[in-house]
Amino acid sequence: MSKLIRLTWIPVTLALGACDVQVQDKTPAEYPANHDIGMYEIKATVTRDALVSPGSVFMFGLGDKQKVELTSNRDGSEWHGLYPVRCRASFPLQFLAIWKLQGLETKRKLVPPQPREIRLIDPPLTREAPSVDTSGKSPKGGWEGSVQYKFVTAQNTRITAAHIEPLSQDAADVAAAKPISVVSSFPVDAPCGTPTEIRVSSKAPRAHGNLVIDTDYPAFPHWQTKVEFAPK
Repeated sequence: MSKLIRLTWIPVTLALGACDVQVQDKTPAEYPANHDIGMYEIKATVTRDALVSPGSVFMFGLGDKQKVELTSNRDGSEWHGLYPVRCRASFPLQFLAIWKLQGLETKRKLVPPQPREIRLIDPPLTREAPSVDTSGKSPKGGWEGSVQYKFVTAQNTRITAAHIEPLSQDAADVAAAKPISVVSSFPVDAPCGTPTEIRVSSKAPRAHGNLVIDTDYPAFPHWQTKVEFAPK
């Protein structure tokens, strides 16, 4: 009897051990933030044990109150989906695998056990503003122009201050920056994805310098943009 028990136990154990799936997260650790599209590819590979048929497996990407259904290639080994997110610097990601076994219960697996964060990298802000045309007679208060900034990984950004600095410490650059001043009042609120202007003016028809802004935006607490005034 003991020999019979040992002989029958081996195939049962093998059968129970052949009903799992292995999931590997293939999603990159970071993506460039793209506010216009607001969708990022998530992907994983799946390896099935012998008793798991391809059509019985379903895959989902999980995040903050998000459940994204994934689609697979023909043999069910590669899975892809698009995760929607805007105005955040990262998003959490887990994969949920669900599969059924003939005559047995539905099985589930979360990979990884705890969500990992996918970083969204900010595009650079404006480095150089279009030149302000100073042709013709000077308006009262000088010629005015603006620099636009767009912040895409925070719901709201506050530009707290701004000032003008010379392009360099050369005497010519220092003199060229003196006629420029910042016109905008602060703070300036910049909603996510909305181009927001900081206005500058010059009392001279030819001037250039760096507009330096201070913000509460973690990615860019300070930023400088070249501004120029010149007749066309």
